[in-house]
Amino acid sequence: MRFSGGPEFIKGHGTQNDFVLLPDPDGELKLTDEHVRALCDRRRGFGADGVLRVVRAGAVADAPGDVDPDVWFMDYRNADGSRAEMCGNGVRVFARYLVDSGLTTQAEFPVGTRAGVRSVQVHSDGGSTVDMGPAEVGVDSVAVLGGRDFPGLAVDVGNPHLACVTDVGLDELDLSTAPAHDGAVFPRGVNVEFVRRTGPDRVRMRVHERGVGETRSCGTGTVAAAVAALRTDGQRTGSRIVDVPGGTVRVEVTEETTLLTGPAVFVGGGRIDDGWWRQLAGG
Repeated sequence: MRFSGGPEFIKGHGTQNDFVLLPDPDGELKLTDEHVRALCDRRRGFGADGVLRVVRAGAVADAPGDVDPDVWFMDYRNADGSRAEMCGNGVRVFARYLVDSGLTTQAEFPVGTRAGVRSVQVHSDGGSTVDMGPAEVGVDSVAVLGGRDFPGLAVDVGNPHLACVTDVGLDELDLSTAPAHDGAVFPRGVNVEFVRRTGPDRVRMRVHERGVGETRSCGTGTVAAAVAALRTDGQRTGSRIVDVPGGTVRVEVTEETTLLTGPAVFVGGGRIDDGWWRQLAGG
């Protein structure tokens, strides 16, 4: 059976944080919240934690004003259809697509996001290093899960995080429901990381993402986890290996910025059925 006429798609993941990528170089694709929800559904769609639309910044209505209109923009949508500021795993998959598809001939280039421009270097093994920008450390706060308080640190990596370094065994945690948080500190919701140190320079992390649920990985979350782990160890800068259920990444925290290095994998692609797509659009 051959499907034609509908949008092109590629399925990929970064440490098993998975995405449906939609190339839209001419900025003509009408992507609705219902499209996103259906694509990400693991029964009626392809299944994913989010959707990445590949488009020029000038075609994105809510792109930040300081992003060059000609820059490739990662229009990232959470699985519930909501727009997100940034996704560290997503930008690695996005960047590899730009290189593999020939949309850029450079190994290092800028990518526009709702959190601003991020510099990405794609490596020969398909992985990449993303300059995630400086992590803004906020106040101490608390996540509540299963009736238990988990003290944490608010860290903004272009999107809000509450990173809780704990001695509790991470496998004991039930992340099927969202941890409660302080709405005054996080009025737009928050991604919550539970972090346990496993070595001098290594931590393990599980995460509940707003608008998604528990995911196998979260790129910005690994940065927040590394920042919180460093602060717990009395350090402001340094590096940490972060193990997540979907794999391993490396985070470097400097005085000026944070760097995230990890893999990007493609598993397949093709065409979305045009009738299915139009039905979701209501036409």
